Amino acid sequence: MTDPRPVLLLGSAPSAVVCQEWSKDEFSAIVAINNAWRIRPDWDFNIFPDDFPEDRYPDAMQEGQSIVTSEAYVPANNQFGGIVYAGGTMVFSAGYWVLAALRPAAIVVVGCDMVYPKSGKTHFYGTGTADPLRQDPSLRNLEAKSARLMYHAASQGCLCFRAPEGESRLVFPLWTGALSAAAPQPDHAQAEAAQALEAEAGYVVPSGRYWDAQAQFSLPKIDAIDTHWQATYPD
Repeated sequence: MTDPRPVLLLGSAPSAVVCQEWSKDEFSAIVAINNAWRIRPDWDFNIFPDDFPEDRYPDAMQEGQSIVTSEAYVPANNQFGGIVYAGGTMVFSAGYWVLAALRPAAIVVVGCDMVYPKSGKTHFYGTGTADPLRQDPSLRNLEAKSARLMYHAASQGCLCFRAPEGESRLVFPLWTGALSAAAPQPDHAQAEAAQALEAEAGYVVPSGRYWDAQAQFSLPKIDAIDTHWQATYPD
């Protein structure tokens, strides 16, 4: 039987510390992205990319805690069409891994809003590099990427929520502490159009190293796909 509690997907934005006050009993698992394992010690999975510095790995592992690397999250992303379409930033890679590996009833995303101030703290630990601001063909429309994740999650019977306050590039509804909130209704025609264009473009890189193959990508085609995904959940 599927655990009815959501998975907490935890990023490194300054607002992420709000979850320190939340009981772990509310969640079926806590998945920390990159440095977010530092926010609370009771995480279950720490997921990070291959170039994550070793000196930022968890200092120690408690019983039941696991590390998730590209060997696990790339195949998970490929199940849902590949990282090029999913969006090459860890919040989306982690989201698809959670869907494939944990099959939760819901995902609550905290501290992954991808909004970076021009001054002051960008992360809970101070300042850091803002991955979504890279010149990256997969990250041209973050709202569309989040709509895509929400649609694929819904197809698996999983709801997506985001932190209850603050600006966000995620289009998920706000988490109120319960799964009773009405899920937004998608425009299935827009989603089907996006998926048809994805299949036609064929931008799947099995290794996940899409940056080595980006010369073959057409940015107008990616933008057209994103336009349909963003329209899948109209305001």
